[in-house]
Amino acid sequence: MCFTTFEILSQRLKKRMEKSTKLKDILGGMNMRADVQGALIALAGVAANLSFRISRGSQAGTMQGTVGENSDGDKQTALDIEADDAFVQAFKETKVRWYASEEREEIESLNQAGTLALAIDPLDGSSNINANVSIGTIFSIFQAADTAEKSVMRPGHEQLCGGYVIYGPQTMLLFTIGNGVLSFILDRNIEEFVLVTSSLKIPETATEFAINASNYRHWSPPIRAYIDDCLAGDDGPHEKNFNMRWVASLVAETHRIIMRGGIFLYPGDDRPGYEKGRLRLVYECAPIAFLIEQAGGKATDGCDRILDIMPQSLHGRIPFVFGSAEKVARVAAYHDLPPSEVSPLFGKRGLFSA
Repeated sequence: MCFTTFEILSQRLKKRMEKSTKLKDILGGMNMRADVQGALIALAGVAANLSFRISRGSQAGTMQGTVGENSDGDKQTALDIEADDAFVQAFKETKVRWYASEEREEIESLNQAGTLALAIDPLDGSSNINANVSIGTIFSIFQAADTAEKSVMRPGHEQLCGGYVIYGPQTMLLFTIGNGVLSFILDRNIEEFVLVTSSLKIPETATEFAINASNYRHWSPPIRAYIDDCLAGDDGPHEKNFNMRWVASLVAETHRIIMRGGIFLYPGDDRPGYEKGRLRLVYECAPIAFLIEQAGGKATDGCDRILDIMPQSLHGRIPFVFGSAEKVARVAAYHDLPPSEVSPLFGKRGLFSA
């Protein structure tokens, strides 16, 4: 049985929305706008469908075959398009007026009577599907304005809700409305998302960092200096031994850091097209930053707070550093050091004690 048509997806979505009383009851008991509740319920329904679809792998048809490119030239898989179309169909039945997606060049109008704008990466990390690596959906909800651009092109601190779904060993939904992070797990026995915790916090201390070390030669001196000092272990200024992680799936990296602490870095570098990194501010960095801050962490572009940065374009990219607050602050401090002190020839930096 292959869930690839809108009709079948819609039928499954409606059934889940009718019986997802646990999620509805919890949302109803929160100080949350009814329109935001409706959008989250619709999103959860599509996510449950996608979870089932992904878990069946090639049994349910082609998922990873390249079918085109998005506006930034990134390859689109069959499931990227399927997920995007499924979310569009679901949100048409909600109060979402404006829909901005990584898979679409322009912001689209779904419901002219709607009160919300939604920015989404329908399937983050889809290139990892065939490797059975965790992938996800990242989303951000704003108050709708009179134009599409005003609704979505705004600083992240104006979000009404932000979060992600991770499709892994468990399918989980994490989101915030600005007063802490809630996490839900999809119970496959009852096909509902059930609450796990309503106050998720990032551990303050950890000894893991996530970065694509193959790009070391392209990084700026402050980023290289920070990673060099991590690799120096207990002989370096951090006076700790670190482990490196790299999944190449933003949702998977985020989920690990929220659960275990640590830091994620995707800096800009000197390669053509990578000057501002590769992650999009509007529908990747801003919602993740909102969630991370609400979990007690920090999120910056290496120096400045992500949630205060105004998008310059819908698909604009930005360097991204997030995780345990103290570690993110350290990266910013490295950018404040004089050039001589972040030089590879410099000795042991005395920037921090422990």
